[in-house]
Amino acid sequence: MTGWTRRQCLTGLLAGAAGWSLGMRRGVRADPPPFNGPALVGRIEYLLTDRETILHEVARRHDLGILEISAANPGIDPWVPGPERLVLLPKAHLLPDAPREGIVVNLAELRLYAFFPDGEVVTHAIGIGRDGFETPKGRTRIVRKRKNPTWYPGREARRANPELPRVVPPGPDNPLGTRALYLGWPSYIIHGTNNPYGVGRRVSLGCIRLYPERIEALYDRIPIGTPVTVLEQRVKVAEYAGELWLEVHPDLEQLDELEASYTLTAKPPPADAYAYIREKAGARAGEVDWYRVDAELVACRGYPVQITNSREHGPDDRLAARLVSGLY
Repeated sequence: MTGWTRRQCLTGLLAGAAGWSLGMRRGVRADPPPFNGPALVGRIEYLLTDRETILHEVARRHDLGILEISAANPGIDPWVPGPERLVLLPKAHLLPDAPREGIVVNLAELRLYAFFPDGEVVTHAIGIGRDGFETPKGRTRIVRKRKNPTWYPGREARRANPELPRVVPPGPDNPLGTRALYLGWPSYIIHGTNNPYGVGRRVSLGCIRLYPERIEALYDRIPIGTPVTVLEQRVKVAEYAGELWLEVHPDLEQLDELEASYTLTAKPPPADAYAYIREKAGARAGEVDWYRVDAELVACRGYPVQITNSREHGPDDRLAARLVSGLY
């Protein structure tokens, strides 16, 4: 980049971003526009790294999990990505196939969705249970709330770590952080954390943890009695802005690979994925770019990709404006 200004560098990156960064063919949107609506929340954004960038810190700042970033940008070291790397921040999300009420947790994408009576939807990265301490699936409710909670390690926690005290009072050593939303399932809690690096990963004893600042904002808005749905949906399809979009997440083994090497091994698509996509597409199944579907089901990049093209959407000024506004 010798002799180039940073602005020239960004201009060059923008010129190729739609085709190079996302690998989208001409005539298909490279990324969904920002919107909070019936099918999609958030927006795709981009980060140009420098020598000081640490993607774990970027993840927290943007309410992402580091595994989300690694899936979208395979091979990039989250600690030392290096300068002048264009990193996609997967901040656009299709809503899971679940009742749009209360709290919905999708374990497959390590993400929580909160649906409010005024129609607003917010989403947060979460940490979930590791092997042997899986977070349960099903329906429950918030049964009580506590600020600065006390933690009483359960039998399984003490078996895994016999050195745990029987009671952990509020404070910096408390893994529940400063806020706790207790579920109807005994011993399971949506809470903060004293270890933010555990958000967006499978490291908990089964509870659901958020970044400290995110649980504090959510806590005040969630009343006792709020319904909670926990599911595991790797493949999501929805119609948005007149097109069908597909979002595919890694499986548990691939998440473990991302932890270890920042890459994942390609696998055959889930057995029921094509039937599910056809069902969601309905009468529009003939418009689906099935080659694109094949690629996404294998890549598991974890952000929405357009799979129909009912109108011409070539690269234009609006796309460039979205990309510019998403660079940090």
